[in-house]
Amino acid sequence: MDTLRCRLGGSSRFVSAIGLGTWQFSQGHGLIGKFWPTLDNNTITGIVKTAISGGINWFDTAEAYGGGQSEHALSQSLNDLQILHNDAMVATKWWPLFRASQSLESTIEKRLHHLQGWPIALYQIHQPYSKSSIADQMASMARLLDLGLIQQAGVSNFSASQMTEAYRALKAHGHILASNQVRFNLLDRRIETNGVLSAAQDLGITIIAYSPLAQGLLTGKFHSRSTPLRGFRRLSPQFSARGIAKTASLIYALDTLAAKYHVSMAEVALNWLITTPGQFVTAIAGATSSVQAEQNAHAMRWSISASDRSALDHVS
Repeated sequence: MDTLRCRLGGSSRFVSAIGLGTWQFSQGHGLIGKFWPTLDNNTITGIVKTAISGGINWFDTAEAYGGGQSEHALSQSLNDLQILHNDAMVATKWWPLFRASQSLESTIEKRLHHLQGWPIALYQIHQPYSKSSIADQMASMARLLDLGLIQQAGVSNFSASQMTEAYRALKAHGHILASNQVRFNLLDRRIETNGVLSAAQDLGITIIAYSPLAQGLLTGKFHSRSTPLRGFRRLSPQFSARGIAKTASLIYALDTLAAKYHVSMAEVALNWLITTPGQFVTAIAGATSSVQAEQNAHAMRWSISASDRSALDHVS
């Protein structure tokens, strides 16, 4: 089966149905960069190489991931592997907290510096928390697009109404809103009922699903209790004894289907996401090893049956 691909909004660009999330490339820098173990450069390059070999053609990073360290580590690996700009795409994000829309423009050179020659194929507003209005933020995005400093504009964590407002504001400047990056997985399906998914479909906006494996919970390894809880997982209700018990039936269903399709539970959970009817959902899955990157990529090369998908829908 060919690798599943997804159109990026109303653009002519197609991306692999699974991208590689690179928060874990922060290498211990910054507050949220400490959530993950520090990966050395060789490990990061190995992960990137495996992802590309498996058919993944785009990578998601952000200013907030180590204050640009993730951007730097990712681009360094792509350059070391001599990947051509036409063969891969980098998406990054602007951090809006306590900042006005002018910061979108004044900090763009810093983003480009960290990316070491890699163009910003998709620039996203990380959260809807800017001091400026959505209209003003989209006006700044439009200027960046007009100058060719970014290729596509997107948002992240925007509600249905915020996303629609951003779409209309950017359209008034002659540009399209390509994507909205939101949490979406078998344990968090709020976008199916809060209007985000239906509005995105109506407007032709691609949904980028982050945390597609619920921070690793959907891999099943934490239900065996053989995997110790570290970092932020120790504080998450999902990983408490009660949370583990509550999700046991879903993990059992994933395990059953994994055996049926001869894949991992993570692949089943990812495939469920990227075969969403309409095929305008792409997922960004992180990886701290080449083995994980290989499994993530393989999830694009098979497809769950309609009946099995319905069964997962029911149990989740």
